[in-house]
Amino acid sequence: MPQTRVVGISGNITRPSRTRAFVDHIVHRLAVDAGASAQTFDIEDFGASLLPARRLDELAPEARYVVGQILAADILVVASPTFKGSYTGLFKHVFDLLDPSSLRGKPVILAATGGGERHSLMVEHQLRPLFGFFEALAMPTAIYASDKDFADGALASEAIHARVGRAVGEATQALARAARASLAA
Repeated sequence: MPQTRVVGISGNITRPSRTRAFVDHIVHRLAVDAGASAQTFDIEDFGASLLPARRLDELAPEARYVVGQILAADILVVASPTFKGSYTGLFKHVFDLLDPSSLRGKPVILAATGGGERHSLMVEHQLRPLFGFFEALAMPTAIYASDKDFADGALASEAIHARVGRAVGEATQALARAARASLAA
């Protein structure tokens, strides 16, 4: 049986970033708990062809590779920094290029980062509807981390660690249910 694949997508365009570190943390924890392989990408990994692309076939090979990894993943961890109450435009543009049915039923952990608690509902009001459109299986526990939840670029908040644990638990259960259904079929 092929190994489960976890893919993380950070909507940040700068490196290093707290959002990328946050995604890496969630992806690593999920990979360990699920016995999965893991990869994380950010907007920079798509290269210059992302911005002008209107279709997947207009992307450069490195960007098409990242899209291929997203589509082939057994589970996604997606996060964006909060910009004016929503996800970044290039993060959204990545998903605008995908076929609406391409993520149907795929488990997704939703996360975001932001400057303060004021933006904490961005995950529920922006990310959840986006992945609902794709009919993805968004985990019930979404995770938002603000600047105060990090120390030296790493996640430091015990409350956020607990939410990560809860979301990872939900995701591993979703993967187990999918594996049982696949065996039964």
